[in-house]
Amino acid sequence: MANGGPVEHGFPHLETVREAITALYRRLSYDTVRTFSASVAPADVAFCDTDDLYLGAQRVARELVRHYRLPDARLIVSFREMTHAANVELAAGPEYFVELNDRFRTHRRDIGAALAHEVMHVYLHRLGLSFPGTRANEILTDTATTYLGAGWLLLDAYREDATSSQKLGYLTPEEFGYVLAKRASVFGEDPSVWFTSPQAYTAYAKGVARARRDEQQPPLTAAGWAGRRRYARDRRHAQDRHPGAPGASAPYSFTPDAHGPLRVSFPCPTCHQRIRVPVRGRVRARCGLCRTVLECDT
Repeated sequence: MANGGPVEHGFPHLETVREAITALYRRLSYDTVRTFSASVAPADVAFCDTDDLYLGAQRVARELVRHYRLPDARLIVSFREMTHAANVELAAGPEYFVELNDRFRTHRRDIGAALAHEVMHVYLHRLGLSFPGTRANEILTDTATTYLGAGWLLLDAYREDATSSQKLGYLTPEEFGYVLAKRASVFGEDPSVWFTSPQAYTAYAKGVARARRDEQQPPLTAAGWAGRRRYARDRRHAQDRHPGAPGASAPYSFTPDAHGPLRVSFPCPTCHQRIRVPVRGRVRARCGLCRTVLECDT
């Protein structure tokens, strides 16, 4: 939790975020992901200063348990002085003990954001889904929280001015915006209407711009002129069996096929699983993982 200190910006964890989205689809399936089409509503996790601290925290925790469809999980919430925003004890269940930073005693509107992350830890624990290493696993947790409808709370908890700052989670504000944009594209929602933090709007806009770039990479037909020209050059080299591969920044790669045309592989802009199609002009491809239909010009 950045609390008055510097807030990291940009997209330093983007590859891990993309791997997390792919892992979610693989572990949950397309049908299960679609059951999270409705995000957590602001009214369901609202917390005012007149609410009892412990009863209010338990109420918000129950709402997040309901959202993640963990009906037999019970969260016991307490507060103590600590460095991190929160911590959850991942035992066998059904009871899980969550500790929140004492800061939330007076910053109650962000209790929902902290609990959204911790309840997701329980959800992923029950799924048996994790990444190696603490940092990668926390990025997975932030990504899953956001993609499954509660992460807008984490972005809205980001506030920064000339004298103070606050940010929850391991993703940067722009990366939270990126995952929210990915979710918005799939479910057709606009999370920005729920933001109360001015900085959240800015971060979300930057995340949307970065997410749209994923949808404008060749061989997708939405690719821009410069990308299409580079793709044509790389394709020509591959067809001529010219040594060398596309540059490191190119999202696609070519592979020869002894029994057919050259093939190109590229990441699905929705779930980032790699798709492999023949190089033969206009092609309509369907991602087998997230079922997105893609218009390609190979």
